[in-house]
Amino acid sequence: MINTDFLKNEAAKMGVSLDGVAIKRFDLLAERLVSWNSRVNLTAITEPDDIVVKHFLDSISPLPYADIKENARLIDVGCGAGFPGLPILIARPDLEVTFLDSIEKKLKFIDDVLESTSLFGETVHGRAEVLGVDSDFREQFDVATTRAVAPLNVLAEYCLPLVKVGGIYISMKGAEDETALGSKAIKELGGEIENVVSLKLANGDSRNLIMIRKISQTATKYPRKTKKIAVQPL
Repeated sequence: MINTDFLKNEAAKMGVSLDGVAIKRFDLLAERLVSWNSRVNLTAITEPDDIVVKHFLDSISPLPYADIKENARLIDVGCGAGFPGLPILIARPDLEVTFLDSIEKKLKFIDDVLESTSLFGETVHGRAEVLGVDSDFREQFDVATTRAVAPLNVLAEYCLPLVKVGGIYISMKGAEDETALGSKAIKELGGEIENVVSLKLANGDSRNLIMIRKISQTATKYPRKTKKIAVQPL
């Protein structure tokens, strides 16, 4: 399905080593993605090399820069069809990954991939602002990830309440640098920007990885209701 040598070599250039099992799982993920996409609208990216670069390599790009401990708990917020969570889990099968999304059909696809690849993960149908006040999820994760188009100050309010003190929220962005936009909200929510990594993918696309460390508990008034976050972002 995909050019596995291209995937392995480009991942190695990024600092991510993929063994034979991981490569087979990535190939199966690509096959399932294209198959499901013929019935369910999951992604506009369906060409094999585009899948490798824009989904797989993009998703694993934080791994060389984020010190994610073994067996850490990671939540992929607004995971969609499982990006970045599925590629991260394939590259790091030791992690406990929770996939959170409000669209159930996308979670069913993720469940299918997890079963097909013999990987373990949890899918949760819901919204981050609801889970953020639930004691089963609030400040329970070592890592939160997003690969979303919402502004950083909005994403921070969705994600930082889910991260435990000492953990990290990784906001995966395009070429734009949103640190100025998000810095006030991040501080208010108990975080601080630890690092911003600027990189280019194999096709030349620019990315900014904003690494946000959780340094203190999030005040209980956050996250607010969905409408409030949208109308009056921090």
